[in-house]
Amino acid sequence: MADLSTTYLGLKLKNPLIVGASNLVTDLNTLQKLEDAGAAAIVYKSLFEEQIQLERMQHDDQLEEYNERHAEMVSLFPRIQHAGPEQHLLNLRKAVEKVSIPVIASLNCLYDVTWTEYAEKLAETGVAALELNFYHTPKDVKKAGKDITDQQIAVLKKVKQSVKIPVSVKLSPFYTNPKNVIARMDETGVDGFVLFNRIFQPDIDIEREELVFPWYLSNEGDHRLALRFTGALYGEIKADICANNGILKGSDMIQLLLSGASAVQVVTTLYKNGIGQISNMINDLNIWMETKKYQSINDFKGKISAKRLNDPFAFKRSQYVDIIMKSNEIFKKYPVR
Repeated sequence: MADLSTTYLGLKLKNPLIVGASNLVTDLNTLQKLEDAGAAAIVYKSLFEEQIQLERMQHDDQLEEYNERHAEMVSLFPRIQHAGPEQHLLNLRKAVEKVSIPVIASLNCLYDVTWTEYAEKLAETGVAALELNFYHTPKDVKKAGKDITDQQIAVLKKVKQSVKIPVSVKLSPFYTNPKNVIARMDETGVDGFVLFNRIFQPDIDIEREELVFPWYLSNEGDHRLALRFTGALYGEIKADICANNGILKGSDMIQLLLSGASAVQVVTTLYKNGIGQISNMINDLNIWMETKKYQSINDFKGKISAKRLNDPFAFKRSQYVDIIMKSNEIFKKYPVR
C-alpha cells in the first residue's frame, strides 16, 4: 500500500481527507464513525459570535418579559449572566476526547477583541489547530475593500500572537485580488489556507414572498475554483493549502493534490453518499497511486501547478481563449435541437 500520509498545519495526518465543519461532527457517535471510516482530521462546527449575540439578546428578552407588568416582579428574577460560548466549548472538549485524530476548531467573530478572546478559549480545549472563518458581508457602502482586508490581517496577527497552536484561515473568493490578500496574510506566519468558504446564500419563496435559506450543498465541478487558485499559489506561499468546496469523490481529491493542496475538506459528499464515502475516496487515492507507482503524496503533490508546469499561461484566464477558439466542439456533445 502507498504511503497516504501528509502534513498540514504542521500536523502529521494519515491521509489528506479532512471532514469539514458541519452539523455532522456535533454528535459524538458520528464523530467515532467518521474516524473509523478513515478521516484524517475533523474540523468541529464553527463557533459563530453572531449566534452567541443572538442567544444573549433572546435570553435577556426572556428575563425582562414581565418587567412592565408589575414593578416588583423584577426582583423575582436573578440576574443570570449569559453562558456565551461555554456550551460550545464543553462539546468541543468532549469531541477532542472522543477521537484520536486531530480536531480543529473553527471560529467566526464580529468584533476585533472577541476574535482573540474566543480563539484563546478554543485553544484551551485541547484542539490541534484553529481555523479562522473570514467572511465579511458588506453593509456600509462607504467602507473600502482595502479597509476590510486590513482589518482581517490585523485580526490574524493578534490571534497568531495570542495562541500557540497552528492557525489557518478559511477565505471566500470574493476579494478583488485573492492572491494578493493571501500573500499578505502569508507574511503574518499563518500556517495554512482553506480555499474556499462555501457561503449560504438566501433564496426567495415566491408563494410566501419571503426570504428562505435552503441547504446549499456543493455540486459536481464546484472544486474547480479551488483547483485554479491552489495551482496558482503552490510554491508561492509558505503556508499549506487545504482545498474545500465540491470535492465529492476520490478523483476530485487527486486533482487538488496534483494542483498543490496538502489536504482537502469534505462535507457535502458525506451528506449525499454517506460516511462510507470517506473509505471510498481514500481507497480510490491508494489505487491511483499504486497504478501510477507513486510511493507518497509528495511524489506528485503540485505536479500540475503553475510553478511546476513552467507555463506562463497555466491557470490563467488566457486559457479561456483556447476554449472559445474551439467553441464548436461543444456541439458534438450537445447538438442544437
